[in-house]
Amino acid sequence: MKNLIITAVLVTTAATTTSAHAQFVVTDPANLASGILNSANEIVQTSNTVSNVVKNFNEVKKVYEQGKEYYDKLKAVNNLVKDARKVQQTVLLVGDVSDMYVNNFGKMLNDPSFNTQELTAIANGYSTLLNESTELLKELKQIVTSTNLSLNDKERMDVIDRVYKEVKDYHNLVRYFTNKNISVSYLRAKKQNNTQRVLNLYGTADQKYW
Repeated sequence: MKNLIITAVLVTTAATTTSAHAQFVVTDPANLASGILNSANEIVQTSNTVSNVVKNFNEVKKVYEQGKEYYDKLKAVNNLVKDARKVQQTVLLVGDVSDMYVNNFGKMLNDPSFNTQELTAIANGYSTLLNESTELLKELKQIVTSTNLSLNDKERMDVIDRVYKEVKDYHNLVRYFTNKNISVSYLRAKKQNNTQRVLNLYGTADQKYW
């Protein structure tokens, strides 16, 4: 029964409304993350001008926005057993990695501190970290949806725990990577006595996690 609940977390989530007949949103978070990653890779591979970076990033945003409803509704699901909640939190961490990338890289595109080559390098960094998170999510999906009986429940939950911890590490790396890039912009702006520009763009330390 637990495996069925965990599988359900990966592929469906109910809309949390006051209606007793809430509709289900059916999606595959591993495929969703892969779609964001594929669009992100386009920035690295084909972006040799700012306009191309912006154009390709808009494709990333489209894919992300298509999945945002899924992540938002998954956050609202509370009545899960402990094991299923670990799966839910892993999926949400990957969603948050995508969120950090989309929201912050979008601001960096409007930051004069970065040139085209630097933006492409930053995009490559995000793409690499997102790729690792996505591969772990695929591994998680395989474990909880597999009909292979070679793993007992304890072994399956050990894999879920490991994947959760590794995804959390990559989540922290994306946060750190974002912070470092914003710090570069801040230092460059400081030399020009224009730190307020950075604060206006990214928010103050109290307003934002960086």
